[in-house]
Amino acid sequence: MGSQYDVVVVGVGGMGSAAVFHAARRGARVLGLEQFDIPHDLGSSHGLSRVIRLAYWEHLSYVPLLRRAYELWRDLERLAGETLLVVTGSIDAGEPGSRPIRGVLAACERFELHHEALDASALGRKFPGYRLPANLVGIFQPDGGFLLSERAIVAHASEAARRGAAIHTGERVLGWDVRPDHIVVHTDRSMYTCRRLVVTAGPWAGKAVPALAPLVSVERQVVLWVRPRVPELFQPDRFPVFYLHGDEGSFYGVPQYGDRGVKIGKYHHRRQVVDPDGVDRVCSDEDEALLRRALARYFPDANGPTVALETCLFTNTADEHFIIDALPDETGVFIAAGFSGHGYKFCSVVGEILVDLALDGQTRHDISLFALDRLSQNP
Repeated sequence: MGSQYDVVVVGVGGMGSAAVFHAARRGARVLGLEQFDIPHDLGSSHGLSRVIRLAYWEHLSYVPLLRRAYELWRDLERLAGETLLVVTGSIDAGEPGSRPIRGVLAACERFELHHEALDASALGRKFPGYRLPANLVGIFQPDGGFLLSERAIVAHASEAARRGAAIHTGERVLGWDVRPDHIVVHTDRSMYTCRRLVVTAGPWAGKAVPALAPLVSVERQVVLWVRPRVPELFQPDRFPVFYLHGDEGSFYGVPQYGDRGVKIGKYHHRRQVVDPDGVDRVCSDEDEALLRRALARYFPDANGPTVALETCLFTNTADEHFIIDALPDETGVFIAAGFSGHGYKFCSVVGEILVDLALDGQTRHDISLFALDRLSQNP
């Protein structure tokens, strides 16, 4: 029989590592259980970097959460003594009347975010790495940038351990039993009891929580790093991160950093729904060609030799908003899932929210957009 805890966290990736940290910081006895290593390259948070944007077109409810996320990322940097968030500014690009452009402008207006609207020509003059077609515009917002995603997971886990958290790697959760006054968690090594259980299982959420299985789908994603042809145009101080909506779909990318080169990915890469335990992790010529076409069209001076090509996983909900909620009929169990390819930037604040829910039963943050029942209700 394992030890007794206030909180057990299942999955110590981006969200789970933040939850373990916030629980430990608040003085709770917390155990984090991770079936792989910390970090690992089988889920959704690897690949060096993740974009962070403050001007959020997806929904206005995200912007206050992002403001808190920035505060918490900077706080984690101070604690860890290392850089985790690199500010480059962000470009949202698309046709002037498109939903993303209208949404970004609405967010900037609603929250008084400094921004600059640029036509394709002006954007190219300001940031010469961009070569957009004349029918597209770009909205520059100076607070955007990228997070060093794997380093941030290690920082959250390390700072949690420094505050007394227990973190087990290579230990798989088999299930749990909710009792009147506690929860028993069963793993392939032991059993643990806790007052509250937090499930942040990423692509394995539908397997860990069967009720989620019909509400989320796991998608194979591929990202490419290239050595730019004109490296000076793609440094962090000259090339903002981007989210570009073109005829071929939506692309995102990060400037050259370290030895990896410029990063580019396509949202819903080839729309391949997969089992997280049976993903084809070998990247094909077709995977690369899809991303190369976007580089050639929009960023030709970046379109140099391949540095790396890797798979990761999206866990999507039908509306592509998150799930952060208590699990019905299982008192004391809380879930965070379905981050739909845009959730990593929120890890710091999602960890705080989950610990608020677990320890206090409520949070000051508005998470009404992420209610579970919105997905399970009949049309």
